[in-house]
Amino acid sequence: MHDPHVLIIGGGTGGLFTGALLAKEGFRVTVLEKNREAGGGLQCFERYGETFETGMHTLGGFEAGGSLDRICRYLGIRERLRLRADDCLASIRYLSDDCQYRLPKGRAAFADYLCGLFPAEAPGIRAYVDELYRLADEVDLFYLRESGDAIPSHSEQFLWAADRLIAHFAADPKLRDVLAFLNPLYSGQAGHSPAYLHALINVLYIDGPCRFVDGSRQLANALADVIRSAGGTVDTANGATAIEMADREVTGVRSADGQTHRADVYISAVHPCTLLRLLPPEAFTRAYRQRLESIPDTYSAFTVFAVLRPGCFPYLDHTCYYQDQYGLAWRHGEAPGPRWPRGFMYFTPPVSGQDPYARKLIVNCVMPFSEVAQWAGTHVPGRRGPAYEAWKQARLEQVLERMETLHPGFGRYVAHAFAASPLTIRDYYATRAGALFGYRKDCTQPALSYLPVRTKVRNLLLTGQNVNLHGICGVPLTAITTAEALTGRNHILRKLNQSGNEPAHIC
Repeated sequence: MHDPHVLIIGGGTGGLFTGALLAKEGFRVTVLEKNREAGGGLQCFERYGETFETGMHTLGGFEAGGSLDRICRYLGIRERLRLRADDCLASIRYLSDDCQYRLPKGRAAFADYLCGLFPAEAPGIRAYVDELYRLADEVDLFYLRESGDAIPSHSEQFLWAADRLIAHFAADPKLRDVLAFLNPLYSGQAGHSPAYLHALINVLYIDGPCRFVDGSRQLANALADVIRSAGGTVDTANGATAIEMADREVTGVRSADGQTHRADVYISAVHPCTLLRLLPPEAFTRAYRQRLESIPDTYSAFTVFAVLRPGCFPYLDHTCYYQDQYGLAWRHGEAPGPRWPRGFMYFTPPVSGQDPYARKLIVNCVMPFSEVAQWAGTHVPGRRGPAYEAWKQARLEQVLERMETLHPGFGRYVAHAFAASPLTIRDYYATRAGALFGYRKDCTQPALSYLPVRTKVRNLLLTGQNVNLHGICGVPLTAITTAEALTGRNHILRKLNQSGNEPAHIC
């Protein structure tokens, strides 16, 4: 008997977590990743002497005993991660009335703060926060609890629209807008984004946000080392180019270097529409292919990276949100207008020995892919033509002008600034239309975007942000579900809960 061999297509966060969990279970794991660096949203790059993250900017679940803390301890990598806790949940500034809200972390503190600002809404605010935690508690996997064989039942509110949930507890329009501020972290859309997703994201960050010190690639490297130490391989700059099949089974995967890789089980960690391009047409029925292609994607983003002059701009110990005015929280995905950007998030990534001043800053602006659709046929960064470069430079300057409004003198603090568009996200993450969070969850069609980890191809599984949940917490949880499709239901959760690891404290 040989050790079961698993080949994973895509070395993003989902592929690496799934591979690490299976490697710990004795599987021989091979990961094929098209980029020179594995990690997906954990990838980093260097520019002007600074390291910048491409995706995982703010984290949740790493507080003592949190789900990510426990998973990483189970994998034996928690002590390798250098994290810095944010001092509050976030700050939100509205230009229309120049009002700034500094939301504290912690369930009680969060509720108390908002009750102090909106005393007439206090009963509703406390009921709303209680409802967030009640809805999160309906998801066993969120708390790493074992689940039964039966399909779980949920409350009526679980599949309400998130904006309906907020409106049910809050009457004040300003309060409603503030309560929706985390929408950019799950591509929130009024009437569509489900209440459970809103609750999970909010609970995750209310319980304690943090950031990587010196970049997020440290997590990708640690996960890859778990795979390699068990005899597996993480093969970068060598993505899958085609999947071979016979008799409803995958028989091999061809990679960019011309090799054909064979395994017992294959796992796709890429966007399902990217997977379709690798498979022969007969792999799935026409109806299933059309379903995968018809599920709407989340929106994309325009990101500005700035290298700051020494000793000028203060280090921000939390994520900052800006809104031009109230009432825009659910409109981030709309086409940019003349006052773009009307809202964004920005932060200063910490470095080792962080002093009171920041060395770099990242601004993340929601942007639909339609803004760059005219250049969709280009695939070489830096060679998309002068019209694209002029468009990108104009957008970059608009963002810097808005930062100047928020922080007078900001332009003098910037040594270098450059930007990435939805095309960059599409090409590096291999997601359709540069979708930040893959498929969009829709409470009006909950079954449409639900994908089981098993497919109709007998030895092909799915993992990653398009299955169940997205983000730094959701993707590892989905990885557990995928891994347990091979090890047995609750096998990993049971071992994880019996591991006896003491929770860590974020330094």
